[in-house]
Amino acid sequence: MEQEQRSPKKPHVSWTWWLVLLALMIWNALILWPKQQAEVDLPYSTVIAQIRAGNVTQVKINGDVITGTLATPLTWPQASAANTAQAVSPTATPTVDQSPVNQLLGQSAQPDANATPSQYTAFRTTFPDTVGDPSLMPLLEAHNVQVDVVPPSSPWLALILSNGLPLLLLVGVMVWMGRSATQSQAGIFSFGRSKARQYGEDHPNVTFKDVAGADEAKTELQEVVDFLRYPQKYHELGARIPRGVLLVGPPGVGKTLMARAVAGEAGVPFFNISASEFVEMFVGVGASRVRDLFEKAKKASPAIVFIDEMDAVGRRRGAGLGTVNDEREQTLNQLLVEMDGFDEHHELIVLAATNRPDVLDPALLRPGRFDRQITVGLPDRKGREGILRIHTKSLNLATDVDLGLLARTSTGFSGADLANLCNEAALNAARENHARVEMRDFEEALDRVLLGAARTVLLNDHDRQVVAYHEAGHALVAWLTPEADPVHKVTIIPRGQALGVTEQMPGEDQYNYSKEYLLARLAVMLGGRASEAIALNDITTGAENDLLEATRLARRMVTRWGMGSLGLMSFPADQEHPFLGYELSQGRDYSEETAAVIDKDVQRLLDDRYQTVQKLLSDQREKLDNLVQVLLHEETIDEEVMAKTIGPRTLAVSAQQLQKAPN
Repeated sequence: MEQEQRSPKKPHVSWTWWLVLLALMIWNALILWPKQQAEVDLPYSTVIAQIRAGNVTQVKINGDVITGTLATPLTWPQASAANTAQAVSPTATPTVDQSPVNQLLGQSAQPDANATPSQYTAFRTTFPDTVGDPSLMPLLEAHNVQVDVVPPSSPWLALILSNGLPLLLLVGVMVWMGRSATQSQAGIFSFGRSKARQYGEDHPNVTFKDVAGADEAKTELQEVVDFLRYPQKYHELGARIPRGVLLVGPPGVGKTLMARAVAGEAGVPFFNISASEFVEMFVGVGASRVRDLFEKAKKASPAIVFIDEMDAVGRRRGAGLGTVNDEREQTLNQLLVEMDGFDEHHELIVLAATNRPDVLDPALLRPGRFDRQITVGLPDRKGREGILRIHTKSLNLATDVDLGLLARTSTGFSGADLANLCNEAALNAARENHARVEMRDFEEALDRVLLGAARTVLLNDHDRQVVAYHEAGHALVAWLTPEADPVHKVTIIPRGQALGVTEQMPGEDQYNYSKEYLLARLAVMLGGRASEAIALNDITTGAENDLLEATRLARRMVTRWGMGSLGLMSFPADQEHPFLGYELSQGRDYSEETAAVIDKDVQRLLDDRYQTVQKLLSDQREKLDNLVQVLLHEETIDEEVMAKTIGPRTLAVSAQQLQKAPN
């Protein structure tokens, strides 16, 4: 089951930073606010003309900037004498000083003819430091102009505001981000910190009442709850409580939910982390996170540490080819040390979950670390009904919804699958604008989960007939075979990757299969191919998955369950090894002659079932054709329609033939 994520704590921004930001905005507003110009920018040649005219009283030279005061206000901009003369007589000689400096600056700084003239008593100009003007100082002395020379200085306030303040703000932001990252245990400042999420009393508790379908596992975990509640009782007797409990089961059965229920029943802090969060690209980070996690858990004890997907970090060391991972192995070594090293009187229990216990390192599973393994299997019919009741509490159900029937039809479903089934039914009810979630919504959701959504594939008449005969062959063999699971629905509407489906519904959960039942399953699998060959005198590729599953089942019957000519010998030939190259180091424990006998037994078993099914369908050809006609017309039929079409299920028709074992 999915874990609920704690909402991250919102970072607190100090009021000091708001004041700094406000001051910066005010300063920018003052700098950018438009001001009336107090002095006029004049060309250098115009300033020289004003000095020669005796209209300049004093100047101040600061680097290459010259400012000064005029005795008589100057109207600027104004038409120059040269421009006026050119307007009157194009051949007139301009009166502007033609020195190299004045030629350079006078041509590049002409007044704007479109500007509004104003009077100024102060001016500003730029000294031509690249060209130079050695006649400036003698000219100023000749006209009795007061000269003040100021050494150039750096505008320190402007430098601070332009360079220092942004740097200060950047440092402040980095410090704030660092503190926020440390508090949330993420980011570049906390590589070695554990990413475990801690749930305390303020988090909504999950108890055993919220877990259905795992009564045996709850009974075994009750002792863990009792220790966390009353640890002193065990300490006084000198008992050593298991340090680790490994929850083993297929995906979606509720291992994580079970661990949270233990913490909720005991009322202790719950540290939740996935094993993949330990491993990083940097060697040593995972080991550091393991140490940090156990330090936090010891401080909060009594507590529970839950490590999900344990196989991500606890895989067998040195197995197979290309499995060396220094970071993962160092993390595993640190985990082994922590589990073996903490004090027996520490009220700390490590729960872990995995669906691959076969790949775990043996050092993890020895006593003193994970002392116990608790199997959380798929729920039985009663458990599935309880899970459905939990997940339908929030749904507005119609009166025709039968949770008991749903529990029967959902054999093999995990808790997560059942939760998805309820949600899909609610979505379908909303899609069809139903006032309540009806039974047909659950049936559609079941088909969608098992087979996929219905596809709008346009098949021609011949293809529809082929699919109809194929599915009718499956259905008729299952209907006339007493050991086969009852037929629940037959459809020729394409769903998922299948063009048609025959759905069977087991009456009860089975944990031990008889040889007759396995032979009946083989017969049903081969019924589609046999029906095509009998009715159409041809075969198609539609039986690909049927042949694959039938071959796999027949091989297991011969090699694992002793149902072939080899007698009681077992050969796990199709065992899947979890590590690349691991099987290369394991010698095969049977000869090539034995392998040839296995192949012959599998072939003989399949041929025998196929011939039996062909005879059955040939004898019942009329029922087969009637069932095909109904399928072509209705497209989807249930067991009630089948009973009306081909009669009720009987045990007399070819039952002895289907029970006959191969020689």
